[in-house]
Amino acid sequence: MSAATTTHGKAPYYFVPAPSRHPALTATGLLFVIFGASQWVNDHQWGAWVLLFGFVLWGFVLQQWFRQAIRESEGGLYGDRIDTSFRWSMSWFIFSEVMFFGAFFGALYWTRLHALPSLGNLENAVLWPDFKAVWPSAGAGYTGSPANIVEPFETMKPWPIPTINTALLLTSGVTLTIAHHALIANHRARAIFFMWITVLLGISFLGCQIYEYHEAYTELNLKLSSGAYGSTFFMLTGFHGFHVFVGMLMLTFITIRLMKGHFTPERHFGFEGAAWYWHFVDVVWLGLYVVVYWA
Repeated sequence: MSAATTTHGKAPYYFVPAPSRHPALTATGLLFVIFGASQWVNDHQWGAWVLLFGFVLWGFVLQQWFRQAIRESEGGLYGDRIDTSFRWSMSWFIFSEVMFFGAFFGALYWTRLHALPSLGNLENAVLWPDFKAVWPSAGAGYTGSPANIVEPFETMKPWPIPTINTALLLTSGVTLTIAHHALIANHRARAIFFMWITVLLGISFLGCQIYEYHEAYTELNLKLSSGAYGSTFFMLTGFHGFHVFVGMLMLTFITIRLMKGHFTPERHFGFEGAAWYWHFVDVVWLGLYVVVYWA
């Protein structure tokens, strides 16, 4: 039940939901996720089951929470002020994601332009006379590991998989924009068609990235443990792939809602919020494509 009620079919001045168990249960699920993951990486195998339980609990609670929010939205409880609140919330969330990726881009920048030259300067030549401060660090003595504890590897080239993935994401941004304009024009069938194309393009991107990772491990000997290059490569591209997966789920659920008749040309922020997130993912990939694969 809600603490506010509608009058004469109009949304309340500001909708205030009743006290809910969802925030506490979500936090509990995340606690199990963090605790389980920390124990698993420290060789306690039971941590994997705790991690899985946390994800299951977290996913179940979020599903219930989102279903409630959808019912409230479709029930006419969300007015202009709630819409504005959602827009600000999504904007700050995306800003936090920008800072998240900014940290990893910053780590790559600092490693390449500061840490690596510092390790190769004259002061360290006495300690590591055979170390060569070059990037990409793809060979013995070039890895930031003068003791050669990092196996030689090959770097990932921009062709063909990364370039294909770039084309897939850019195309998905176009199809998503077409779907948005179709919804505004009240052409629901056209919007649904292009949304499904966008989802398929996202799935194709993830499939290509899985193939790329398999090639990296089996053909190039490029691993997460392959020095600074390997760690920054997999951290940046891996987290981006996770964000593509999350964005693909968001677009899938938005498409299902469109098929159920949700959203109108005038009010469809659920659609817009997912579109904002997807375009953000596209922009981050362009940065990755240039900095990681070409530079």
